[in-house]
Amino acid sequence: MNKTLPIIRTCIISREKHEKKNLFRVVISNKEVKVDLNQNMMGRGCYIKKEISVILEAKKRHAFSKALESDVKDSIYDELIQILSEEKR
Repeated sequence: MNKTLPIIRTCIISREKHEKKNLFRVVISNKEVKVDLNQNMMGRGCYIKKEISVILEAKKRHAFSKALESDVKDSIYDELIQILSEEKR
């Protein structure tokens, strides 16, 4: 029996460990910050829990700017909230 273990990552805000499928990935590649929905883009990435309160806290703390060591616009946080609200439907 060769069962694969789930891939675990840590949320940059809550510091909780979750399976990758329960997190969003934000990546910086070629000095451009993007939401990586397929979680396979090249570049430095960070993970955040799929929860509106966590995303708002990240926006308040400028968490992506710190984690990615780059200037991240607020539109990335808004995009995550929009994607999350569409997933909930």
